Amino acid sequence: MRVPNRSPRRQQPRPPVPYAAPAGRRMSVRGLANSSPDGPDLDAYREAVGELLVEVGALAAASSTKARQVLIDQRLREPAIAAVLDDTPQGLIGARETLLLEMARYQPNARSSAGDLAALVRIYLLSRIDVMWWRDASTFVTDEEVHHSTHLVDLEWLRRRGLLRFRYTEQPRTVLGRGVRAVRRRVLPDATPRTAGLLFRRARREVVALLNDIGREFTAATTVGTPPLWVTSLVRSAEHQYRLRRLGYAAMVPSGHCLGWAVDVEMSWYERFGARDTLAGILLDRQRAGELNVIDEGQAWHICLAPSATRRLRRAYEAEMGI
Repeated sequence: MRVPNRSPRRQQPRPPVPYAAPAGRRMSVRGLANSSPDGPDLDAYREAVGELLVEVGALAAASSTKARQVLIDQRLREPAIAAVLDDTPQGLIGARETLLLEMARYQPNARSSAGDLAALVRIYLLSRIDVMWWRDASTFVTDEEVHHSTHLVDLEWLRRRGLLRFRYTEQPRTVLGRGVRAVRRRVLPDATPRTAGLLFRRARREVVALLNDIGREFTAATTVGTPPLWVTSLVRSAEHQYRLRRLGYAAMVPSGHCLGWAVDVEMSWYERFGARDTLAGILLDRQRAGELNVIDEGQAWHICLAPSATRRLRRAYEAEMGI
């Protein structure tokens, strides 16, 4: 079956604004995929980040602020880490300054997936892989751009036709809707993940194909009665990303979500079905294969699609949709 373009035609949004590289800095062509022999070694990067986190955890006291700053300044210059950060739009110095600022502003709260400073550093540094991969991509600046972009498809249209192998819920838009959800959670507290839901039910075609692929693999690997893959966050506008930051979420800027290539999937909820480790294994296997970047954020895991996998997934989407 053919999938028509569901984007409204009555309004033409302004073109998305790309991330700008610092003045005078050349945009490198390295690191576009894990498989590139000239790109940074992502395994070495992740290992170096893991070692850094141990040291950050040992300097968690408020009195260690200066020592943490010295540590960050030294460790980020190590070749394994610097190779990735230097390939991001901000460059090594910009990434260092942003991380130190994030650490200085950090306040633990129930909404944030960063339970402590070490978690904040981990989320920030691992998410730089997303930004390195997609440094030349355009960001969705406003909510309006997300709603009207022809690069995104309407998930609800696909869901109603049985073309999705994953589930999601939308954020209630009215007081009545929020009330109904609150009652449902009290009556059936474990029926669905405890998530706010999607503000935008739209996604890139390649991301839909990726989630369908993971969803099929997850269903095949789990027992009967295990719920399908559940997606908690997809594309976001930069406008919405800043709203999340003001609410206390660990919403990094720039972000793969604002480029349309990152997704959050529920993890903790699957513990009650004995399926969390299965899903974790599927995601980590795909990371080892160079298809994804995976970040453990607790209740949900953040995943970002690698550029090297987009052609295959675009073809998979078109084949599945009959285009």
